[in-house]
Amino acid sequence: MGKKVILITNDDGFDAVGLQKLVEAVSPLGEVWVVAPAHHKSACGHSLTLTRPLRLVEVGERFYKIDDGTPTDGIFIALAHLFRERKPDLILSGINHGANMGEDVTYSGTIGGAMEGAIHDIPAIAFSQVLTSFERAEEEEKGKVELLERERSIDWKNAQKVAYLLTKGVLEGKITIPHRHLLNVNIPNVKKLKGFQITRAGYRHYLNDIVVNRDPRGNSYFWIGLHPLSFKEEPGTDFWAIKQGKVSITPLTMDLTAYRDLPQLEGELTQFLEEEKEEKG
Repeated sequence: MGKKVILITNDDGFDAVGLQKLVEAVSPLGEVWVVAPAHHKSACGHSLTLTRPLRLVEVGERFYKIDDGTPTDGIFIALAHLFRERKPDLILSGINHGANMGEDVTYSGTIGGAMEGAIHDIPAIAFSQVLTSFERAEEEEKGKVELLERERSIDWKNAQKVAYLLTKGVLEGKITIPHRHLLNVNIPNVKKLKGFQITRAGYRHYLNDIVVNRDPRGNSYFWIGLHPLSFKEEPGTDFWAIKQGKVSITPLTMDLTAYRDLPQLEGELTQFLEEEKEEKG
């Protein structure tokens, strides 16, 4: 049997440090391919580009970037064009510059890239490096300059060790990722990890606020996402694990059905339709 094939994407762009660190970490485990956005595509979710053509630019052997494409575009095109004969054994996305926890997963391009792998029934893992501790995040303003400063100060060794270990476990069949599922992995920004924890997604306290400025012509423009976010402290959640200095591993599924709501909704809808029918006589 030949080498295992690992396909990697991200949402921070082809030149992102996190992507480079992930490639370094897992290269000993198989044949690594990279298909990543040419530019930063953070918070693009699971979006697919349908309104313009995309170009696949070969940068080196098995290394490609998608000109103005999303992580999902990259995985979609890779599977349809580069891997027509054989699917990769594993799809990795990351290492993201920043956490992807709680409701973040609905916005995250990093998660979106892994989701595309899950849709095609390929095991997938999304890796994210938390930039700072939550205690500090709640106290500080998180403008762009501060975020860039934290990124430069990150020691990526913990994230690389985690990526290597989990990738090895999946490729060797010792860690199972079920059909149409993926793993969302967040690594705390600590010197020494305090272990691993299987978690559920927590809840953020979002601030419905924006920064409003005016351009030289007097027209308003807006910035989203410049304010610090807090979270609900609940044991067993991804936020809780990170605050304890542990690696959070949250299994996610492509089935978004709210099964617990089905009986109540069916009962209420049936009663409502009967009442409407009676009113109309």
